[in-house]
Amino acid sequence: MRNDPELTAELTRVAHLLADAARAAILPYFRSANLGTDNKLPEGYDPVTEADRAGEAAMRAILDEQRPQDGILGEELGTKVGTTGLTWVLDPIDGTRGFVSGTPTWGVLIAVGDEAGPFIGIVDQPYIAERFIGSPEGATLIRAEKLQPLQTRKPRPLSEAIVFTTFPEVGSPEEGAAFHAVAKNALLTRYGMDCYAYALVASGQIDLVIEACLQPYDIQGPLALIEAAGGVVTDWDGGPAHQGGRVIAAANSDIHAEALEILRKETQR
Repeated sequence: MRNDPELTAELTRVAHLLADAARAAILPYFRSANLGTDNKLPEGYDPVTEADRAGEAAMRAILDEQRPQDGILGEELGTKVGTTGLTWVLDPIDGTRGFVSGTPTWGVLIAVGDEAGPFIGIVDQPYIAERFIGSPEGATLIRAEKLQPLQTRKPRPLSEAIVFTTFPEVGSPEEGAAFHAVAKNALLTRYGMDCYAYALVASGQIDLVIEACLQPYDIQGPLALIEAAGGVVTDWDGGPAHQGGRVIAAANSDIHAEALEILRKETQR
């Protein structure tokens, strides 16, 4: 399926419809005074908003019309089993903490793929109107109706690399220690960008994103985008990452190998 140009074109068309629908549903809530927010956790803070639910509902409505036989895995509204072998993986707002804080670093994540993982992925930032899309046809940034081809950064040593993660603690204490072992050898470390950091890898701006405790809907859109731009996305053992967990997204195989060696050494202690 992933090598069928006609299918790729059709799925890409539908993916754009989903991103358009999510933009229209979500943007009216962003930076609004009375945003309805619930907390998913009994301890701590993991928000979900009415914008999350509206965005996913809008995307599912498009799929019900355009691709009713495909499966769906959504963060907010659950799983629908399909019959085509294809599943759409939806995260209406990746970075809800940023959304409720008013920072434009959240995004709409859309992916479609098969059991082997996604082969089309979108990271869409509605507020600044940037849409990053990757497919077997390549990776592109769409901004102000202009298309810009994307390519990840060329190899450079970790000592010259820029590394991102969302939370300084990363995951467990062991996972945090492994991340910081990589970060202390890097040129620059930054935090808190959510899915936009993955778009920066695809855009050739940064070298690495390293995270833990991800769900499939957190990574599948970025994974397809980065791979289409020439990057590498795996788990911390070098295996497939589309089911989430511990993930390393790298601009190229050289920086991936250097960072992965450190992660493995730290987690095997």
